Formats: sequence, C-alpha cells, structure tokens
Amino acid sequence: MPRSPRPAPSWALLLRLLALLRPPGLGEACSCAPAHPQQHVCHSALAIRAKISSEKVVPASADPADPQKMIRYEIKQIKMFKGFEKVNDIQYIYTPFDSSLCGVKLEANSQKQYLLTGQILSDGKVFVHLCNYIEPWENLSFLQRESLNHHYHLNCGCQITTCYMVPCTISAPNECLWTDWLLERKLYGYQAQHYVCMKHADGTCSWYQGRLPLRKEFVDIIQP
Repeated sequence: MPRSPRPAPSWALLLRLLALLRPPGLGEACSCAPAHPQQHVCHSALAIRAKISSEKVVPASADPADPQKMIRYEIKQIKMFKGFEKVNDIQYIYTPFDSSLCGVKLEANSQKQYLLTGQILSDGKVFVHLCNYIEPWENLSFLQRESLNHHYHLNCGCQITTCYMVPCTISAPNECLWTDWLLERKLYGYQAQHYVCMKHADGTCSWYQGRLPLRKEFVDIIQP
C-alpha cells in the first residue's frame, strides 16, 4: 500500500533539526552534502527565479521564550519552475539568521536575480538554507536554465553519484557519475553546468548535453 505523504515540518522544528545536525566541535560551521543541480531541483519542493526586494529579522516562532531568529526576505517572483501544486505567487522566503544553521545571505534592493530552491513548510512558508541550490541567475549556463523547465524534472528517476577518487564506477544502470570534483577540484564545474543525467527508454541513465556527443570520461572513471 502506498504511504501517505508526510506533513511538512514547521520552520521552528527545522531550525532545531539543523542545530542538532551541527557537527560537534564546529559550532560556527554549516556542513552540506554535495549535490548536482539536477538533484537539488529533484529533491526540492520548489524552484523559482526571483529578485530580493527587502529583508527583515523576525522571530522563528510565536513562543516568546524561543531565542531563534529568522531572516524574512521579501521577493519579487519572476518565474516558478517547480511547486505549482503547493503555492502560487510567493511574497516571502525565510532562512535561519544564524550562519551556523546554514542561513543564506542574499542581496536585497539590487537588480540581481537568483535561482532559489527550497522547502515549503506546513504553514505554507518557503524555507531556504545554504544546503539548497541558490545561485545568481547570471551564473547559470544556458543548459541549466533550459533544464529547469524540462530536463531536470523529467529525469528525477536517475541517481547521481559524486566521485571523489578513483576507482569510481556505476553501481546501478540508472546511475550517472558526477566527476567535477575529481577532474576540476570543484563541485559546480563543467559537468554540473553543461550536462543532465537523462533516463532512456530501457531504464538506464547517462549524461546528456544537447546534440553533442557524451564525453567518455564522464561515463566511468576507473583509471587515475
């Protein structure tokens, strides 16, 4: 029997969970597992293009004894790529005030536009943090912008595995190896910017870059 969807957590609960997950001895650190932009979009409840109009520090909950604060960003939504079934036009997004809880600092009152991914909480508020994919729109490649409309959503059945060292091989037919860190020593390199892990009719997945041929070194890294 299919499981019923779990209710979305409240923002106060998310703040407490982020505090509990903070690594011991790294009180001022925010630690996030690496994820390809496609994974970020697939795992997020929404993805939008927006400008930041203003920011304001607000309480994290209605409890006066709760010391946690949030930053509330007022935004101007330009386009929504994911989340239509849960929210319509978004006026505010929220992030932890404390940088150790992965709070996001965005430029307000500027012409800068952002791609924002995040969660939708049980009360309908949109929550974002540093472990989401948040990028200035101008930094996105043409393929990334195009894939927000179609390719990322349609290929969420593919698994993307980060390669840190050799040997690095696929363990399932629907898996793609993400080699930016291995080849370029940075996460969001050429592969993240210009490739989509695409599912084929036979259930297998492989990297796709429009009509260009697949770069062989992305298929399977087995030699130094």
